[in-house]
Amino acid sequence: MNIVLLGAPGSGKGTQAKRLEEAFGIAQLSTGDMLRAEVKKGSKIGRTADTLMRAGQLVPDNLIIALIETVLDDEACRDGFILDGFPRTVPQAEALDVMLETKALKLDRVLELEVDDEAMVERISGRFTCANCGEGYHDSFKPPQTPGVCDVCGSTEFFHRADDNATTVRERLKAYHLQTEPISAYYEKRGILTRIDGMGGMDQVTKDLTKAIEAQPQG
Repeated sequence: MNIVLLGAPGSGKGTQAKRLEEAFGIAQLSTGDMLRAEVKKGSKIGRTADTLMRAGQLVPDNLIIALIETVLDDEACRDGFILDGFPRTVPQAEALDVMLETKALKLDRVLELEVDDEAMVERISGRFTCANCGEGYHDSFKPPQTPGVCDVCGSTEFFHRADDNATTVRERLKAYHLQTEPISAYYEKRGILTRIDGMGGMDQVTKDLTKAIEAQPQG
């Protein structure tokens, strides 16, 4: 079972990808996490990516595809994968298809989490993190039990990501929609796209994703 999970910033696709990984025994492939791991390992791909990122440049599509191709050979991907955060453009989707074909693979499902933009602005702009242990919080949805004190480690130091503000989030959402609408159409034409209401509770979204995956036989 090979899946692509699409979703706007803040839609919860990372969390849902992990849940699907556990439910179906397939590997979650987050391109961001994969790149950071390669940089840490000092691999050829990692060194190239690190140089580009330090120079403020985007990692090119061919490097991301090469990274995914390498990871697909891992035992963890034997029963399939779920791509989280890639592809983001139609050229990336086309390049992914070509690479998968060389490995006699194809995508079975593309699941798109549909969310309300203003709700995403509130969700993302209210996030903050414990500077000591990394536990995540939210001004409205998940404040610390004791104000100003981390529930996990007791630290009183927290930080907000610089780009987690309303203006930046709206720009990110705008860019997401511009890029993703053509991808949705690309996969919809192939009959493998399912749109899921991402505004429900976390468990309900997981249930709907699972139902969408199980509803149709693999192609």
